Amino acid sequence: MDCSLGGLAYWAVGFGLMFGASNGLTGGSLFFFSPDNGAADGQWGYTFWMFQVVFAATAATIVSGAMAERTKFVAYLVYSFFISLLIYPVFGHWAWGNLLIGDNGDSGAWLANMGFIDFAGSTVVHSVGGWAALAGAIVIGPRIGKFSKDGKTHPIPGHSLTLAALGVFILFVGWFGFNPGSTTTGDGSIARIAMNTFLSAAAGAVATMTVSWFKFGKPDLSMTLNGLLAGLVAITAPCATTPPLGSVLIGLIGGVVVFFSVLFFDRIQIDDPVGAISVHGVCGALGTILAAVLHEEVFLGGEYDMFGQLVTQIIGVGTAFIWTFGTAFILFKVIAMTVGLRVSREEEIEGIDINEHGAFAYPDFVASPGTMD
Repeated sequence: MDCSLGGLAYWAVGFGLMFGASNGLTGGSLFFFSPDNGAADGQWGYTFWMFQVVFAATAATIVSGAMAERTKFVAYLVYSFFISLLIYPVFGHWAWGNLLIGDNGDSGAWLANMGFIDFAGSTVVHSVGGWAALAGAIVIGPRIGKFSKDGKTHPIPGHSLTLAALGVFILFVGWFGFNPGSTTTGDGSIARIAMNTFLSAAAGAVATMTVSWFKFGKPDLSMTLNGLLAGLVAITAPCATTPPLGSVLIGLIGGVVVFFSVLFFDRIQIDDPVGAISVHGVCGALGTILAAVLHEEVFLGGEYDMFGQLVTQIIGVGTAFIWTFGTAFILFKVIAMTVGLRVSREEEIEGIDINEHGAFAYPDFVASPGTMD
């Protein structure tokens, strides 16, 4: 539904908000986008839209992990629709709005005009999804049994680490479309970006595995998987502007940060079942900031205003947080006061597959309500 309902919302309105000019959309309306109306040149318009709609769906689907196991399906549909319709496209316009109509005074891409580095979306896609997830997790509250009255955290393990690992492998492979594809062309830079993407992911996995081993006495698989994703998210902004050594350092830093970030959100009793806030929100912001600190010019010794670039990156990261968290928080509050955001206690214990969809996701599995008290 993120792809289906959200994709329709992005086609109808979101794409026009994101890539139209600020003083009126150029080349005819980009709402209900069709390249044949003169808004873009032929097949390139279709290609560009198809690439961008998947980014929009990615931002929306990040939220689901942080709100898993207690969200009403109708609420899911509403927030996914509005993230793709408005929240993601508006910030995307500020950072990437010049990608379709070029650098001109009408693009409204004020962050891009400042020189903001976010090549493939550490902030535009991942932090936007992560900060929306944070707002949703706060408004909906933790799952039953996650935190006790004395403040202790009780892990609620996922049902299959095998499927979790498979999902991460699918994401890992998909990232080689996500990052190299953001060149929107075909040249030698694709190989460099692919290499940087791989190295950062590998370093992130190694770093998180190592830290979890020291902390828990065992190498934790679920944390290691999130470490790999943290490396991918962090390198997404600077994948075209940092050398391989920079990519390894970014992955190592991201892998350490995501570990302690997951523990931090548990400590302050924000229940995020898959670590989406830490992986996408925190590591997206981290990678965007490190794009200034580990820029290729730092390694080459060329003339480079690191402080100025760092300020620009921080402005972009801060703007993403204020806009996304603020609008998403309001959105979730409105949903909670209207159609309702969370299922009842009884429905959560019995299972929302049964109550929301009238079907058993796992027919051979029966949960005992007493274990959830």
